[in-house]
Amino acid sequence: MTFPSALLQYTNIRLTTADAPVGVTPKDVVWTYRKTTLYRYRSTRRTHPVPILLTFALINRPDIFDLRPGNSFVEFLLNEGYDVYLVDWGYADEEDADTGLEHYALEFLPRAIRQVRRTSGAEEITLIGWCIGAALSGMYLAVTPDAPVRNWIPLTMPFDASNSLYETLLGHDELDADWLEQHAEYLPGSYVDTVNQLLKPVPNMVGTPLRLWRQVQDGTVNRDAYQSMAKWVRDNPNFPMRAFRQWVTWIYKENRLATGRLRLRGKRVDLSALRQSILVVTATKDHIAPREGTLPLLQVLQSPDVEHLDGVGGHIGLMAGSRARGDIWPHINDWLAPRSQGQRPD
Repeated sequence: MTFPSALLQYTNIRLTTADAPVGVTPKDVVWTYRKTTLYRYRSTRRTHPVPILLTFALINRPDIFDLRPGNSFVEFLLNEGYDVYLVDWGYADEEDADTGLEHYALEFLPRAIRQVRRTSGAEEITLIGWCIGAALSGMYLAVTPDAPVRNWIPLTMPFDASNSLYETLLGHDELDADWLEQHAEYLPGSYVDTVNQLLKPVPNMVGTPLRLWRQVQDGTVNRDAYQSMAKWVRDNPNFPMRAFRQWVTWIYKENRLATGRLRLRGKRVDLSALRQSILVVTATKDHIAPREGTLPLLQVLQSPDVEHLDGVGGHIGLMAGSRARGDIWPHINDWLAPRSQGQRPD
């Protein structure tokens, strides 16, 4: 391809990324509460009695579960016969300044679960959480011994922050999270995006556009794949300042989750009390929630049914990359399908 033609195509791809369709699998609004929305995806192929509820982090949009047609975890689950729901935390603003982790884990999530059971008619559900969504779902389960959850799948869950990049970046005393909570309603999503890029500045700020340019030049570029991911990466909701202060202090400064010292509304978050069937999923190249920080979770869990899936990829690529459909998703389904029938397996 000539240089002018390549430059024109490259520029067009970059300038039209905001128009890329993301999260387009048909879905219906089941319930809303404050900023939180519960969606149910339409399917006529439901064969598993136990429905799935997906929950993502607070710093990106849950559309990553349904990135684009042909590369959608939601689409995959529907085709495998699951009844699929997704909880969307929405876009925080000034009125959400006092929203803390306890609100997400002990109010919003339980209400969503109640609505899943009501609309599906199921007694129990499968709870799949990714990143902070995994931590929030774990907090809920740990303080709710009678939770109507049969299966829990934490995907790339931040657990032990010791020696992690985020501990280095956010765990030092110079970051006064208490002062931030007193002077701001939320952490702007653009700040979160910038911080995440700075964790690996050369690959993120130089490598990604350079790789796109080279793919355009040699004719191998996948326009849809690039645009859908690039659009999702830049869509960062605001982080409510109370929740941000708690997350930074409890997880990165004090490592409370891993040391068993985390309490929500007076209740200890004891993950050893979980009795659900659990599949812990880690990523070998994860720098956001390094596998070294998730693996200690396996030593804490005391459920009689715990397995570990260690996938090749990064924090996002593991579940949304080009190899996810052929590798990680089938493994998750193989584990989940027999645990999603009418009765708990022996």
